[in-house]
Amino acid sequence: MSAKIGRIQARGDLTQDEVLYDAALRNLQTLSEATQMLPDHLKQQFPAIPWREISGFRNILVHNYLGDIDALTVQSVIDRHLPPLIDCVQTMLAAVASSDT
Repeated sequence: MSAKIGRIQARGDLTQDEVLYDAALRNLQTLSEATQMLPDHLKQQFPAIPWREISGFRNILVHNYLGDIDALTVQSVIDRHLPPLIDCVQTMLAAVASSDT
């Protein structure tokens, strides 16, 4: 999922292109929904990740509670909050893979 967002960003500025913006929103929605399916015991090992806020962000994206979602805010989420989440999920996957062997 994060690779898709990277490809979206490579195509242009999502704050200026409505199609890229919509694609980024959809991928962030899917990503945030996926985090809700992670087991709580894994999420508890990463208290620095704002799991509840990610879930809340998903609700905002899906239900558009606040009206139009600002493109600069979406860009900020991608730039500031997505990298730590990606690192966390990669660590989780590596731990699960190593425990399976």
